Amino acid sequence: MRQRKRGSKDPEMPFGENVRGSSQADRVRIRTAWMYYVEQLTQSEIAAILNVGRVTVVRLLADARARNEIKITINAKVADTTELERGLEELFDIQKAIVAPLSGPQADPVPVISAAAGDYISQIATSNMRVGVGWGRTLYNTLPFIKGQSLTGFRVYSLLGGIIQARRFNPAEFAWQLAELFQGEGFLVPAPAIVDSVETKRTLIERCGLNTIFEMAEDLDAVLLSVGGTTSTATSYQVGYLTDAQHDSLVAAGAIGDLLFHFFDERGNLIDHEINDRVMSVGLDRLRRAPIRLLASGGPEKVGALIGAMKLVNPTVFITDEVTAASMIEKTRLNGSRKKA
Repeated sequence: MRQRKRGSKDPEMPFGENVRGSSQADRVRIRTAWMYYVEQLTQSEIAAILNVGRVTVVRLLADARARNEIKITINAKVADTTELERGLEELFDIQKAIVAPLSGPQADPVPVISAAAGDYISQIATSNMRVGVGWGRTLYNTLPFIKGQSLTGFRVYSLLGGIIQARRFNPAEFAWQLAELFQGEGFLVPAPAIVDSVETKRTLIERCGLNTIFEMAEDLDAVLLSVGGTTSTATSYQVGYLTDAQHDSLVAAGAIGDLLFHFFDERGNLIDHEINDRVMSVGLDRLRRAPIRLLASGGPEKVGALIGAMKLVNPTVFITDEVTAASMIEKTRLNGSRKKA
């Protein structure tokens, strides 16, 4: 690697000049990230080269991360996770399980699951692909980890009606941003996720053209899904779509999780509840016909829900974290032992 004297400026990259298509501020920020992550200079060394304080370097690096300008890939495998992947594949008849390492049992699993899912989506995306997508924090956070490219005929279909409030974690937001990454087309469901009655649902589908949108999802090449839990921390509960009374009645009816607002029990059966009849989404039977069914989710509060989802949607690819994977395997084997006894 070429060496520089501290405090000197790179003659090939003069910081006092603008580059076509980017401002000086953008230039300095990207250059800072390059020196830190690629050239592996210390923050103090970078500060000396740029003639700025170390605090400024810290701020520039944080800004670059916030703008999703930094993508880190680790091409290595942790032996412990390989064993967990094989265990999941065997127990749940999954074609491919991907288990992401987690720093500890109390750590938030969403970032590592999203990173692994984003990398996988980048690998499978091809031209003329028809992709149906769900929603939630895990899926939304895959976006910074997806390597975008221009793909001819790439189409994304939201599988669920959109949340009315302007929030990050809603079906429409993830669908159109994914389509943008591959310069494709996005198709949304112009309706709430849950309507007020079965009659309203029927009207929207039959008289307002939503049947055409749902029919577009008939022959999907892949579906990207995430499972929601039934605790107070679940995204569907946090965004205010369910009242306390509705939440309590769902749990009382045996709900342990939801997939596209279809609530199911620990055996993977849809529960008998009126909310399941009012969901504006593509039917789960259509999702099960997609050749690639990716399920990305994790967390201690979702272990039972994920076990149920294995039966409900039968994913071909499952991406989770190592703590969740170990808990799922232990719980399933324990239940199996009890049944034999």
